[in-house]
Amino acid sequence: MAHPKRKISKTRRDKRRSHHALTPKAFTECPNCGDIVRLHHVCTECGYYRGRQVLDVETVA
Repeated sequence: MAHPKRKISKTRRDKRRSHHALTPKAFTECPNCGDIVRLHHVCTECGYYRGRQVLDVETVA
C-alpha cells in the first residue's frame, strides 16, 4: 500500500476541509397561503407553485 512521503500540515489539511461546510436550506413564504416552503418546490398546504395550482390538496377535517 502507498504511504505518504511527508506529513500533511494542519494548514494544508484545513484548507482542503474549508469546502466541507454544510449550507442551510433556503425557505420562503408561500404567496398564496403564507406557509413556509422550500424554494422551487410545490407548497404542501395549498398545492400552488408559481401562482398556479399544480396539486389537488384535500383538507382533512
